[in-house]
Amino acid sequence: MRNILVVEDDKELQTLNCNMLKRRGGYNVYLADNLKEAQAIIAITHLDIILLDIMLPDGSGLDFLKKLRRDKKIPVLILSAKGKIEERIEGLTAGGDAYMPKPYDNHELLLTIESLLRLKEQMPETITKGALTLRVNSNQAFVNGKDIGVSQKIEFSLLLIFMYMEGKTLSAEFLYQEAWGQPMAGNNIAVRKAVTRLRTKLEHSGYTITTEHGKGYRFEQG
Repeated sequence: MRNILVVEDDKELQTLNCNMLKRRGGYNVYLADNLKEAQAIIAITHLDIILLDIMLPDGSGLDFLKKLRRDKKIPVLILSAKGKIEERIEGLTAGGDAYMPKPYDNHELLLTIESLLRLKEQMPETITKGALTLRVNSNQAFVNGKDIGVSQKIEFSLLLIFMYMEGKTLSAEFLYQEAWGQPMAGNNIAVRKAVTRLRTKLEHSGYTITTEHGKGYRFEQG
């Protein structure tokens, strides 16, 4: 049975989610009212996924998530009343694997959980192409064994996408949808900046990211 931790200080919503996840999903559910309780559960329990509110009585769920990402690769689904585009981006950049604003549909919640769990099960621990190695569990990238500092989830997600789709031209819209987990609104400046950072870090890897103007970006040897 899969274990889910629900970090939520709204007792009514906590109970509703717990009952729904047990009844409809067949999950074993752990509950935490605050970050201190969540940390205690994480320390002693094998968890398959965490549902995390970000406005909690003893601190910010985003700060908690950033610390969690330093040594754990548990999938985290952020559930928050904050639903603006910049707030979603902030949550995903902090290390969230997906973001759902409140109120949400229970069926969509279950499907999102299942999707994240499938990705976790299918993903290998390491991916290597030439001198470049990605360590999936820790969001790390190495060139000739040296950590190149790709620790932010967005950068790591983009590099992972590029490596899986080597040689294919990928649009900014596609990259944003996949890495940020939502449709791209406005211009593609966020993608451009992230790609520029990756190019610098890949300098000695034997790979580069080229730009096809009007079409997108391509990861290839060069």
